[in-house]
Amino acid sequence: MSILQIELSELEKAIIHSDKLASNVSSSNIAWHIDHSLKVIHNVSMVIIASDPSKYKWRFNKWRFIIFLKGSFPRGKVKAPKHVRPPEIIKLEDLKSQLKEVHKNLTDIEKLSSKSHFEHPIFGQLHLKKTIRFLELHTTHHIKIINDILKAL
Repeated sequence: MSILQIELSELEKAIIHSDKLASNVSSSNIAWHIDHSLKVIHNVSMVIIASDPSKYKWRFNKWRFIIFLKGSFPRGKVKAPKHVRPPEIIKLEDLKSQLKEVHKNLTDIEKLSSKSHFEHPIFGQLHLKKTIRFLELHTTHHIKIINDILKAL
């Protein structure tokens, strides 16, 4: 089982706590963090699946190097882009549906060329392995926030 699949299981287990909020940890509830994480995985998966591996070109990126080496994202430094922000009302059925779709996406991206890629606004072009690493770090970041919300209650 991959790290991302394990993380998806953790997100799925957190669904029962969806409405929980600890404003001293995050201004958003657990459902927001789950929905956002799933939207990021889905959208990035769609982009990397549609990418043209022949157009991948490696370039050094200082922020990618630092964050990937550190293995975590700092909290509260970057706002989620509009297209991966959850709606005002997050339905449990939508979370479960997104989970199924994301599981399928992960199966699909495993079959891609190593030069399939995703363009991140801060980290630049990420090939398949780095894209998966980004998704792992991003999902871990939100799982930590979810766990901190639960601890704070």
